Amino acid sequence: MRSIKSMAIKPCCRVLISRRISPFLGFPIPKSLQPFSTTSSTTLRFSPLNCRSFHTSRDRRLNFHTIFKQTQVPVSAPGSTWGQSILFCSSKVPKRRDLYVVSSVASDVRSYSTSVETRVNDKNFERIYVQGGLNVKPLVVEKIDLDENIVSTEAVDEEERIIDENLERLDVVEPVKPAPRVESEVEKEAWRLLENAIVSYCGSPVGTLAANDPNDKQPLNYDQVFIRDFIPSALAFLLKGDGEIVRNFLLHTLQLQSWEKTVDCYSPGQGLMPASFKVRTVPIDENKCEEVLDPDFGESAIGRVAPVDSGLWWIILLRAYGKLTGDYALQERVDVQTGIKLILNLCLSDGFDMFPSLLVTDGSCMIDRRMGIHGHPLEIQALFYSALRCSREMLQVDDGSKNLVRAINNRLSALSFHIREYYWVDMKKINEIYRYKTEEYSTEATNKFNIYPEQIPHWLMDWFPENGGYLIGNLQPAHMDFRFFTLGNLWSIVSSLGTPKQNEGILNLIEAKWDDLVGSMPLKICYPALEFEEWRIITGSDPKNTPWSYHNGGSWPTLLWQFTLACMKMGRMDLAKKAVDLAEKRLPADRWPEYYDTRYGKFVGKQARMYQTWTIAGYLSSKMLLENPEMAAQLFWEEDYELLEICVCALSKSGRKKCSRGAAKSQILV
Repeated sequence: MRSIKSMAIKPCCRVLISRRISPFLGFPIPKSLQPFSTTSSTTLRFSPLNCRSFHTSRDRRLNFHTIFKQTQVPVSAPGSTWGQSILFCSSKVPKRRDLYVVSSVASDVRSYSTSVETRVNDKNFERIYVQGGLNVKPLVVEKIDLDENIVSTEAVDEEERIIDENLERLDVVEPVKPAPRVESEVEKEAWRLLENAIVSYCGSPVGTLAANDPNDKQPLNYDQVFIRDFIPSALAFLLKGDGEIVRNFLLHTLQLQSWEKTVDCYSPGQGLMPASFKVRTVPIDENKCEEVLDPDFGESAIGRVAPVDSGLWWIILLRAYGKLTGDYALQERVDVQTGIKLILNLCLSDGFDMFPSLLVTDGSCMIDRRMGIHGHPLEIQALFYSALRCSREMLQVDDGSKNLVRAINNRLSALSFHIREYYWVDMKKINEIYRYKTEEYSTEATNKFNIYPEQIPHWLMDWFPENGGYLIGNLQPAHMDFRFFTLGNLWSIVSSLGTPKQNEGILNLIEAKWDDLVGSMPLKICYPALEFEEWRIITGSDPKNTPWSYHNGGSWPTLLWQFTLACMKMGRMDLAKKAVDLAEKRLPADRWPEYYDTRYGKFVGKQARMYQTWTIAGYLSSKMLLENPEMAAQLFWEEDYELLEICVCALSKSGRKKCSRGAAKSQILV
């Protein structure tokens, strides 16, 4: 029996090694490859970042080199890039051969089926015992006790000869290792700008500035660290293998979270996350100063609106951090678990609203000015759905959290059905709405929200492609907002809020209407823009949200990373590469602006900040996602079929009929 010691990490890493000696690529393993008897112990150390790299893809290939000498030291340790094959080299190997072992991966990285016996305590796992596994020689040998059972040099040479002969019979081609990728000048500039935007607190990095333009004399609040703005920056750092700044950001923003209930209407509610924070230096006496974090919960914002999306983004980033670093201990901390629960309690609290969607006011998300999105905007619902799914993965289930987990499952089921059924529009659905009857009063009503057909805008009838559709921007009684909001639709794909068929339809629509939604710069924040009297009434004549500018139909390069992630999930990498190439040509020349104006995004935004950090980070994240599809797969969700079995839309005791889960299933299985 060989014992393998690992570093103390909460999630149990499991080595996919079969108990029995099974054929290798259809070729029976020779006796020389089967386990030999020895009383020596072999010690293997795993890096926390690479601990889960045995399970990173469906076709992960691990390179192992046999090591035979009695005294060895590791020549090559795992690289810093997460998810790559773990490579260990021997110091003296006469002939170098690579054996490929194909590992299969389950969807949940925490629960793998394996034949490895493990002993796990409550805090960490100390040893993994492998009995009779595929006899890969010791990878890294720290200590081998000398005794008569050690294999002789002659036996080793004979074993190598048999391996070489078998591999030659299989006609295995020696793999060619690709040369390290060389970053382009654009990427080097982007990384330099991103690193220059890093904000430090007490000597440690805690985030990035919203914008870092040295020529900007009035930065307003662009010199702060915004939670929503930092998400693409965090993703870029994680994909590069730097998790420290993300960990610090998560913990420090958690400390800023409002934990006490208040009755003052000007104070944040319990569980609210700040929109942003700033590092300030304050004097404590004549000769000493100290740094403090000054949060903004919306009291300094343009519209004095509390940010609803900050807490949702925080939960999403917490999950991404664990997935991409393997550091699941962070999300299992008591203070982090408490923070998750406070955010969920705030979002799931009872109120007067009858819908499973989250009721918010204008300006509570990325569109932080008056744009007529109050009510149940799609962006918030998609982030809400994602945060619920993240929380269900991360929450530790005990007596104190059972009710919360049950509430999460109920809301997930109701929310997914509500969005898929009532927010989705395509040519078929528009035809149904066009013939709606109004003033229907019963539980059997077809027009449940009393939508008047006259609300269908004229532009929509000729705009729809035959094979595409999208989720509308908002739904309230007697009101459907038919505008296309990009972030909400993209994140519905990423989180599987939409059905697979709907997700495909959204990308079909973007491809068919590329000039309208992408144009000269990806991507429109919404389409179409509010114009003329509609703009005056809905925006309040906002001089910044003029037609085809800023939030009112402007183009935002930061949406590029979410578009890339959605395309990769649906197997449309061609669309993502096309958009990235388009942005790459203009962004450096235009000094990385915040947004672009005009119908097709040809002009730099009239009030756009230059060197906008999430523009830079969005580009870098998109490039790295395209190069690391296995890591990208950790960031999106597949369809959860269990949700289709749950129905909480109506209670049988009240005499109402439950919503049709058969209809929902039919959309999935088609």
